[in-house]
Amino acid sequence: MKVFLMRLWRKLNYFLRTKSHIAVQSSKEVLRRQETANQNSAAYPSLCSVVIPALNEEKAIESVIRYAQKDSFTGEVIVIDDSSIDNTAAISRSAGARVYTSSMLGKGASMQDGIQVANHEYIVFLDGDLSGLEENIISKMIAPLVADEADFVKAKFGRGGGRVTELTAKPMLKVFFPELAGISQPLGGIIAAKASLLKKLVFESGYGVDIGLLIDAHLKGARICEVDIGSLEHDSQPLVDLTTMANEVARVIHHYSRHAGRLHVEQISEMYEEQRLASASFDYIINRRKNRRKVVLLDMDGTITPNRFIKDLAAFTHTEETLEALLDVSQNDAATRSQQIAEIFKFTHRSQFEKVAMSMPIKPGVIEFVNQMKRNGFMVGLISDSYFIAAEIMRKRIFADFAIAHTLKFRNDICSGELNLNKDFYPERSHGNLLPCKSNVIKRFLSKINKPSFVEVWAIGDNLNDLDMLLLADKAFVIDPKSSELLKHKHIKNISSFEDLLQTDIVS
Repeated sequence: MKVFLMRLWRKLNYFLRTKSHIAVQSSKEVLRRQETANQNSAAYPSLCSVVIPALNEEKAIESVIRYAQKDSFTGEVIVIDDSSIDNTAAISRSAGARVYTSSMLGKGASMQDGIQVANHEYIVFLDGDLSGLEENIISKMIAPLVADEADFVKAKFGRGGGRVTELTAKPMLKVFFPELAGISQPLGGIIAAKASLLKKLVFESGYGVDIGLLIDAHLKGARICEVDIGSLEHDSQPLVDLTTMANEVARVIHHYSRHAGRLHVEQISEMYEEQRLASASFDYIINRRKNRRKVVLLDMDGTITPNRFIKDLAAFTHTEETLEALLDVSQNDAATRSQQIAEIFKFTHRSQFEKVAMSMPIKPGVIEFVNQMKRNGFMVGLISDSYFIAAEIMRKRIFADFAIAHTLKFRNDICSGELNLNKDFYPERSHGNLLPCKSNVIKRFLSKINKPSFVEVWAIGDNLNDLDMLLLADKAFVIDPKSSELLKHKHIKNISSFEDLLQTDIVS
């Protein structure tokens, strides 16, 4: 047992993302305190109560209970049944869990009921529909509590959250509670905390319970950290439930921000802007894959449209000469020049960006190609060094699944001239002052972190800024190449048009 514990604690890796102000000490210090605790308590392995709120979970509940029982730190497993009409309660009892009927409908009430009947100070909450769990998650979750390094622990899993997490919870936290913006899974139901703290917190009755506990714990001065538990499988919610969830999460965040004196009218438009920016992220895209394992990336300017968006926008806003002067300057790196170009469009209304994007011509065969690739089981995405506000409109016009581009900031629909380079264009672990590159987006798709993994990536471009991306793709094509360098690589096929590409055996 001691050897197992030492190995376990060496693997602990709970830390705060760089933008958060929540601090946790190193795992070496945790290990030292853990070994001390082992020496002082023979009963140390059975430290926590595992509480599982459940409603009609007969398909998965037994496996979740068995999983919890295998962890040597589990002292008891408690299932709070929300008056299920299936066999959840009977199966839970047969599996060896203590089963109680919730005092009222709702996950929050079930969680509170579990705290009241728990026999241990350390409590871990698990959802009743989990599967694909890595080993020793319960031990990992209570480690920061035992080591007195945190009071409230959230599980970090997978690459990103679901749609409500990415488009509602995270953007709102960034505006109203920026100190919690680094939390990866604010809506996740896998939580560990001391019963003494949990009894002081407010448990919301609906979908907002998990985000409410996080914010309430923070406002009450709790030390919060995350523990990486790898990846897990979770039943997806129907669209109607997602709508209800988003509304409830927004209500809870607004409630606590008002309570904390942080709710101001100006923040509402900022919140909507953050939600728009969130839809430009890889984390959001990956949650719309619908189990598809192939993707094709289409460059925008010069590839699906003969025009370049910033040139059309400059013509529309009568800033052509200023733009041309910047494009002629070669000494600045691409990132610096992109920022300088963005400043040209300061004070331009959002509607002008949208009008230009709506008026740009689309090359023949593009829409037909997109539809064919989708029928072939591909995700189809637009990737651009230009602005997301334009790329998102163009991707809708060609019926693609997603767009990845850089984001301009708007305040009250007026461009501020500030450009945020999309982090997905950078390496996941960057060292030094690296330049953004589309190839890093392909690396994200090919990363083993994605479950299930992508097995094939195609790319289509037209210029040198697409070269690294094209060389990484499994299949690469250029249409109307702007540089002869693109034609020097046998891996890259030169196609005269999307119409011709559709006629090849490669697509059909």
